[in-house]
Amino acid sequence: MRVYNTLTRQKEELVPITPGEIKMYACGPTVYNFIHIGNARPICVFDTLRRYLEYRGYKVIFVQNFTDIDDKLINRAKEENTTVKELAEKYIREYERDAKGLNIREATYHPKATETIDMIIDIVKTLVDKDYAYAKDGDVYFRTLHFEEYGKLSHMPIDDLTAGARIDVSQQKEDPLDFVLWKGAKPGEPAWESPWGPGRPGWHIECTAMIRKYLGETIDIHCGGQDLIFPHHENEIAQGECCTGKPYAHFWMHNGYINVDNKKMSKSLGNFFTTREVANQFGYEPIKFMMLQAHYRSPINYSLDVIKQCQSSLERLYNCRDNLDFELKSAGDERGADEDVQLERLAQRKQQFIDAMDDDLNTADAIAAIFELVKDINTAIAGSGSYSRQYLEEAMKLFDELTGVLGLVYNRNTENIDVQIESLIEQRQQARQYKNFAMADKIRDDLKEMGILLEDTPNGVKWRRENDA
Repeated sequence: MRVYNTLTRQKEELVPITPGEIKMYACGPTVYNFIHIGNARPICVFDTLRRYLEYRGYKVIFVQNFTDIDDKLINRAKEENTTVKELAEKYIREYERDAKGLNIREATYHPKATETIDMIIDIVKTLVDKDYAYAKDGDVYFRTLHFEEYGKLSHMPIDDLTAGARIDVSQQKEDPLDFVLWKGAKPGEPAWESPWGPGRPGWHIECTAMIRKYLGETIDIHCGGQDLIFPHHENEIAQGECCTGKPYAHFWMHNGYINVDNKKMSKSLGNFFTTREVANQFGYEPIKFMMLQAHYRSPINYSLDVIKQCQSSLERLYNCRDNLDFELKSAGDERGADEDVQLERLAQRKQQFIDAMDDDLNTADAIAAIFELVKDINTAIAGSGSYSRQYLEEAMKLFDELTGVLGLVYNRNTENIDVQIESLIEQRQQARQYKNFAMADKIRDDLKEMGILLEDTPNGVKWRRENDA
């Protein structure tokens, strides 16, 4: 597999540090609000990368963090009259709900910044001891110009770079490019004890600490949105490599931006959408499809036409899979006249898919291969010649295999789930009839865990899914 490495600006063969194993880190959300559709893109893209690497036989250790202490969280907690911890926990739960809707697998580790304070302090102390950082009135800053390779990820000359950390340029800094590692405590803010007094971590240092804690000093792949290249990832490299003296990450992968109706997404323009808002109107899977139907490094334009086209494309996939189920019910062992040719074509589609994904995770061409497979299957089923159970099972297996790598076509069991829900509701009604209220309450709780909400009405029990409008 070859991937485009932002660090070298070229496609390179993906050669892991440890044969057969990939250590991979993706920057996760700052949990002060619902994720927007721009946030959803890296979540979908790099989940797919992980799935594909595992499909190709790698053991993947995947870490995605939650930033649960930050200026945005502190300000939002004040607005909502709650604590930063309660706010973070609330929006982590909301993230998990959206991630589940998008069929995103849980990371191997989902660390939080507040759970990594000891490692953060240890790294900052090492940087101070090595003279790469300095303390000033309770804050600690990184001496950017002491790292001679600063700018190697963004490929910007040092003279062109400007301070880009999440704090205003401070008179305390020795140089405007220096960035904060540790922030001294302000009244009423969460704080932890440190050698420089009570305070909290800066934004960039948390990722370096989590990588060090869960993946080691050097990792295979670091990924995230294009907007994170500078300053966030540039600063990660600087502090990480100055701390250990070793390469921070061998490969850097960044996804492109999302525009809305061909304009940059912005609250001020009124074209800002959360993933939840779009999902409530169109469902989660069309969002997932939209994220994968273009190459991950290309920009995506979100519009009503685009999301509706994604719905139509998914319908074609579901129809094909349903047709395979139907044909299998009556299939026999008699082989079609050109069945060997059709079986060979299945193998060709699989290789077409792999070739696309091996070429810098080209999900656009991979989806094209799947639709070629759909065309082959539909042609075979619609033809006058009969096809054996063997062909239909092989076609179904390949269809499920390839769509599974992309995390698509994952809502096929809705009807079966509905039958199960209705059965549980009937059991609850019977339990209530026999005054077994403990059992009735347990069934209600079980349904709630499944995301099903019940409403007892004079005309019977109504139910709805928790994420339904």
